[in-house]
Amino acid sequence: MKKLFLTMLLLATVSIFAQTTFEKVMTEKIAKMEQLKTQEDFTALSNDFIRIGDKEKTQWLPYYYAAHTSIEKGRSLMRTGQVSDLDAIAAEAQTYLDKAAELSKDNAEVLILQKMIHGLKMMVDPQARFMSEGMLGADALSKAAKLDPENPRITLLKAEDVYYTPEQYGGSKAKGLELFQKAKDQFAAYQPKTALHPNWGKGEVDYFLTNKP
Repeated sequence: MKKLFLTMLLLATVSIFAQTTFEKVMTEKIAKMEQLKTQEDFTALSNDFIRIGDKEKTQWLPYYYAAHTSIEKGRSLMRTGQVSDLDAIAAEAQTYLDKAAELSKDNAEVLILQKMIHGLKMMVDPQARFMSEGMLGADALSKAAKLDPENPRITLLKAEDVYYTPEQYGGSKAKGLELFQKAKDQFAAYQPKTALHPNWGKGEVDYFLTNKP
């Protein structure tokens, strides 16, 4: 009996240590996302997250962050008008996100990234792809809203769409800023499930409300 108790105690200790190590490594890697500058930086961090996920096997967050890092790599190119590589980057991000989705079904955060992947693909040729990628992105965001209606990242992406869509197609800078303000209010109340869960987006909201680009 004593031997069994000691074995169980040892297993519990190992489990706690492994979880603590996972959380520490993930926290360090997530913090690096704010410091990325070059395409090589983004790729290296995505690969780091993939290695963590492949080691842990049951954790969806490493694959989520691998996808998110790849998406941000694409968005950094998109902001400077470099769209020729966006399809390849979107495919890379999709591979990672599919792994996260397999481990965490009906996850609003995964669907939010799915919307962003469709957004990258649409920006390769907006006029030709709006009815395909644009609609798929809107559908993913609608599903996310049903799962987590007060998630500020959903409102942030809606605000971006409205803000940048020309008025003749239903967009409005004024309405977009209203949605950015709503997202700001949601961020003030929203609490991630854990310190490792997604908590990005507030800086972008503040940027729009302060600078009104």
